[in-house]
Amino acid sequence: MSRLVLWVSTMRLRTLPLSVSGIILASAMASYNGYFKWNIFILAILTTLSFQILSNLANDYGDGVKGTDNDERVGPQRAIQSGKISPDEMFNAIRINILICIGLSFFLIFSSFGVKHFLLTLLFFILGIASIVAALKYTIGERAYGYRALGDLFVFVFFGLLSVIGCYVLYAKTLDHVVFLPACAIGLLSVSVLNLNNMRDLVSDKQSGKITMAVKLGANRVKKYHYFLVGSAIVLSALFGILYYTSILNLIFVVAYIPLIIHLIKVKKTNDLKLLDPELKKLALTTFFLAVLMALGHLL
Repeated sequence: MSRLVLWVSTMRLRTLPLSVSGIILASAMASYNGYFKWNIFILAILTTLSFQILSNLANDYGDGVKGTDNDERVGPQRAIQSGKISPDEMFNAIRINILICIGLSFFLIFSSFGVKHFLLTLLFFILGIASIVAALKYTIGERAYGYRALGDLFVFVFFGLLSVIGCYVLYAKTLDHVVFLPACAIGLLSVSVLNLNNMRDLVSDKQSGKITMAVKLGANRVKKYHYFLVGSAIVLSALFGILYYTSILNLIFVVAYIPLIIHLIKVKKTNDLKLLDPELKKLALTTFFLAVLMALGHLL
C-alpha cells in the first residue's frame, strides 16, 4: 500500500487541476454553441490527465538522472532524488504511461471525428504525438528544451492554445473566434505557474546548468516578467468578458482576480525567491478557479 502511495505522490496530483482548466473552459464554450458531448468531455479530461502525469514522471526522471534535483532544490523531494524509486523503475512507468496516452488519444479522436473528418483526424494524431514528445523532451535528453529556456513557450502552446482551442475543435469540428482570448489567458497563467516554479529554483537551477527564463532574466527582471504574465492574463480575460457580454453574470470570473492580485503583492514583497514555494499551489488553483468561473459565466 505504501508503494502505491509513493507512485501516486510521484504523479504530483496537485498539478492536475491546472492541466484540465482549458478543457473545462473549452467544453463550456462548446456547450453554449450546442456542440457539447459527454463522451468527448470525459475522454478529453482523461487524456489531458494522462499527458500531465506523463510530463510529471518524465520531469522526475530527466531532472533526477541529470542531478538537477539535489539537496539545493526547495520544493517537495522527488522520487528519484529521494532514492525511493530507481531510474529504471521510473523509465518503465513512463513507457506504460505513453501507451495509456496513445490509447486514450485514439479513443478521443475517434469519438470526436469518426471516419468523416480525415484531415482533422490526421491533424489531431500529429498533435497527440507532439504532446507526448513535448512531455518527454522537457527534461529528458541532451537537448531538453526545459534546459534551454523554452519551457515557457511550450507551456503556453500546449496548456493554453492547444488545450482550449484544440478541445473546442474536438466538439465543433471548426474554429471559433470566441476561444482565442480565453486560450491566451489560460496559457499565460499556466506559464506563470511554471515561471513561479523556476523563480523558486533559480539558484539551484543555475548551479546545475538548467537554463530557464528565470535564470536568463535574473531575480529582479524575472519578477517583472511574472507581473507581465499574470497581468496580461487578467487583461485578456477581462477583454473577453467585455466583448462577449450578455449579462452581469458573465463577469463572475472577476472574483478570481482577488487572489491573483494578492499573489502579485506577495511576489513583490518577497526578496528570497525560495519562500515563494507556497504560492505555487495557490496560483495553480486560482488558475483553475478562474477557468471554472469563466466557463460558468459564459453559460449563464
